[in-house]
Amino acid sequence: MSATLEVKNLKLKYNAFGPEILKGISFSVQPNDFFAIIGPSGAGKSSLIRCINRLVEPTSGEVFLNNKNVTKLGRKELRHARRDMGMIFQEFNLVERMSVIDNVLSGRLGYVSSIKSLFRLYLKSDIQDALELLNKVGLIDHVDKRADQLSGGQRQRVGIARALIQKPKLLLLDEPTSSLDPKIGKEVMGIIRTLSKEVGVPVLCNIHHVEHALEFSNRLIGIQDGVKEFDGPTSEVKKSDLERIYEMEVL
Repeated sequence: MSATLEVKNLKLKYNAFGPEILKGISFSVQPNDFFAIIGPSGAGKSSLIRCINRLVEPTSGEVFLNNKNVTKLGRKELRHARRDMGMIFQEFNLVERMSVIDNVLSGRLGYVSSIKSLFRLYLKSDIQDALELLNKVGLIDHVDKRADQLSGGQRQRVGIARALIQKPKLLLLDEPTSSLDPKIGKEVMGIIRTLSKEVGVPVLCNIHHVEHALEFSNRLIGIQDGVKEFDGPTSEVKKSDLERIYEMEVL
C-alpha cells in the first residue's frame, strides 16, 4: 500500500540566525491512518503540520502527497495541491458574520471562480453536500445561524464540515481540541474519526491532549525540541516513551 503522505528529513528555521525548530523529521501516513503528533508545548508540532501544506516554508527536506512533491510546487500548483489537504484549526478560523452553511461552503472556494464565490454562486451539489455534512456533525438545525452565535464545540464542527467538503485526500488537524473542554474535545475527536473513516481520508493530527492521541490514533510520532523521539503504532507506546517525549515540559 502506497503512503498518502511521506515526510522526508524535514528541517525548519524561521530565520537564518534563529534556532532550528524541526531537526530532520521523517515519517509516513498510510491511507487508513489516524496519525497523531504529540509532544510538549514548543516542540515543533504546529510548525510541522504547517510545513506540510506550506503555510510555513520548510528550510529543507521533502513532503510528498500521493507521490507528488509538495515542496517543489509553484504557487498555482500549490494552490491546487492544497485542495487535497483539508485543515481543521485550533481557533476554528470561521468568518464570524457569515452563516454556518456559508462557512462550510467556503471550503469549495478553491473550486469556483472568485466572481462566483463573491455572489455565493455555488453548485447545487455543493449545497447538498454541505447540508449532508452539517447533518452528520449535528448542526442541521443551525444552518442559517451566524458563526458567532455558536459554542466552541459547534464552531469546530463547522470547521470539520468545511474541511470535508473539500473532498480532501488528507485531513490536517492543528490542535483541534485545545480550545475546548475535555468532554467536548473528546466528542469532536470522535466525530472526526467517524467521518474520516466514512469518507476514507487519512488524518494527521497535532494534538495537545495525550489521552486523546492514545484513544483515537492508530499511529503516532512523539517530538521533543524538534527531534522525533518515537514513531510507531499507538498500541506500542510505553510510559517510558511518554516520559522521554515530555521530559522537558514545563509544569
